[in-house]
Amino acid sequence: MARLDIKKFMQDNYKVEDFTHLNWVGTFQEYLDLVADNSSITRNAFQRIYDMVISFGTSKYTEYKKDIVRYNFFNDPFDAGKDAVFGIDVHLMKLVNFFKSAAAGYGTERRILLLHGPVGSAKSSIARLFKKGLEYNIGSKDTLLVKTDEGALYTYEWIDETETEILGGQRYFPSPMHEEPLKLLPHEIREKFVKEINKGLKDRKIVVKGEVNPACRYILKQYMLKYKGNWNEVMKHIRVKRLILSEKDRVGIGTFQPKDEKNQDSTELTGDINYRNIAKYGSDSDPRAFNFDGEFNIGNRGIVEFIEMLKLDVAFLYDLLGASQEQSIKPKKFAQTDIDLITLGHTNEPEYKKLQNNEFMEALRDRTVKIDVPYITRLDKEIMIYQKDFNLNKIQNIHFAPHTIEMAATWAILTRLEEPKKSDLTRLQKLKLYNGKTLPGYNEENVKELRKEAIREGMEGISPRYIQDKVSNALVKHGHLGCLNPFMVFNELEAGLKHHSLINSPEMLDHYREMLAVARQEYEDIVKNDVQKAISVDEQAIQTLCANYIDNVKAYTQREKIRNKYSNRLEEADERFMRSIEEKIDIPESRKDDFRREIMNYIGALAIEGKNFDYKKNERLHRALELKLFEDQKDTIKLTTIISNVVDKATQEKIDIVKSRLIKNQNYCEICATDALNFVASIFAKGDSAKA
Repeated sequence: MARLDIKKFMQDNYKVEDFTHLNWVGTFQEYLDLVADNSSITRNAFQRIYDMVISFGTSKYTEYKKDIVRYNFFNDPFDAGKDAVFGIDVHLMKLVNFFKSAAAGYGTERRILLLHGPVGSAKSSIARLFKKGLEYNIGSKDTLLVKTDEGALYTYEWIDETETEILGGQRYFPSPMHEEPLKLLPHEIREKFVKEINKGLKDRKIVVKGEVNPACRYILKQYMLKYKGNWNEVMKHIRVKRLILSEKDRVGIGTFQPKDEKNQDSTELTGDINYRNIAKYGSDSDPRAFNFDGEFNIGNRGIVEFIEMLKLDVAFLYDLLGASQEQSIKPKKFAQTDIDLITLGHTNEPEYKKLQNNEFMEALRDRTVKIDVPYITRLDKEIMIYQKDFNLNKIQNIHFAPHTIEMAATWAILTRLEEPKKSDLTRLQKLKLYNGKTLPGYNEENVKELRKEAIREGMEGISPRYIQDKVSNALVKHGHLGCLNPFMVFNELEAGLKHHSLINSPEMLDHYREMLAVARQEYEDIVKNDVQKAISVDEQAIQTLCANYIDNVKAYTQREKIRNKYSNRLEEADERFMRSIEEKIDIPESRKDDFRREIMNYIGALAIEGKNFDYKKNERLHRALELKLFEDQKDTIKLTTIISNVVDKATQEKIDIVKSRLIKNQNYCEICATDALNFVASIFAKGDSAKA
């Protein structure tokens, strides 16, 4: 092992100024100078967290004619995307708007924020992101990697070199709730001070709200008596310092998890008397003898997360009401104490229904802003979750066959979608529409209506955790083979349903199995299509075929003639050619006119919006073109010979070419390319070549 010179290593990788940067100390006057230069350091918790989210930037896109903002914050820039949240941007917009309103002081700052959704829908991930973001944006004390000042905030401590009785015979007494230093300003001059310091500020004004905590209030009062009301002298005992929020150190970030009802104690939220200090201070009513270490106390200036919030005992819920509406808490034996924090809870569907049905909880419901966090219903976003967990960098020597993750995600979303009200639309077609594909008779407005009519879509179904667990099982069972394919994953998904703890009825089990069968059939169609593409791989030929078909359809629908590019003569649209394509996707003779008009209307609608027609976006037409080209070329290779024992040299060479195309163009490996060819060959052998 190489020797390490620790002194040189620290010189190269750690700078003392980074430490001092995050541990600034100064007088009250020096702090006021900082405020004059940068008023944002006095922001409240809601303002700071909103600014934090916005600071990472946004991107915009349009989906179903609705403008959607994607906040880069939810990509988890702090931890390489570990807690990134995908596919629910509309709901995340509502969440950010809550903070925007609270930051502006429009009233939502006096509400409890409740994330509501099914298990495994990223509620905890969102909470973790906010906590990580606060630590990052204010400077991480643990890693010393962050040097940002964007989220800087400050607190104070009392100092007295003479170790007087006022501080309990000690030199230092930190503000136990790490409060804003401006709260030390006397009420008599506070309004005038704020008015003066806000002069020239165009944007957000400085606001100073509330009193200091009972312990600091007692100390302030004693020093004012000592100096006969000379507040300037009192401030000489104040040292302002940079405040670093840290969940591990329990500073500015609190987390509360319900326990057994018999063991719950509201002092866990608001603090308790330190009985060892009673002898020191002489009374249990002396605020200096009180431990301000409840979750609300330590979460001051930041955030408190309540895990499964609605499982809390009723006594805790009363504390929540005061903390949200009045922005104050009631420590035992002391007056109401002002706080500045975000109360963030999350819960699942059954617990929220209990809250709705509990008439004694009206006050809590009235003070709660519920943000739904549903499951993803868009396939490409669901795939991103599993790609994050299962990728080539993490799982070495095991290849994922194409469509393996896609098929698992397809099944998961099928279980979450509501049955379409239109009888001619299947769940699978609905999934494809949601994923940006086009179907005849459906445009963006239709898809928008589909989403509107499905009120509870995404609130039920299979959790991403189940998919992750079963893919992991499949890797353990079949990893030694070197390649994992969709059929292996399908088998694991189905086997686990018998013991799934959240399946509570035979009907639900049957529904999940039915959707699994739909996903299997979809994969069979996809893998056949992959092989067909490998045989008829010429992309240019498909484009030429498409252009020829569109020219003929245009001439047919507009009752025009088309110019033959070889003879240069005007001719009627080629009916035989058009039908040879349309028949591949079962368009009957009686429906050909409707289909052709739909194609032309679709192209016309795109032209109005300034968009170009892309046959790949029209799934049915794309499929028809590929099948037509495949039919024209399939006689060059007999797939059924693959599963026979005798393959001549010429045929084997063609098979090898198809296999190499699967590997080169579609991310197959030697193992899964062979499996795909054998599977498709078995279908042809069963007489399914007409469908293929």
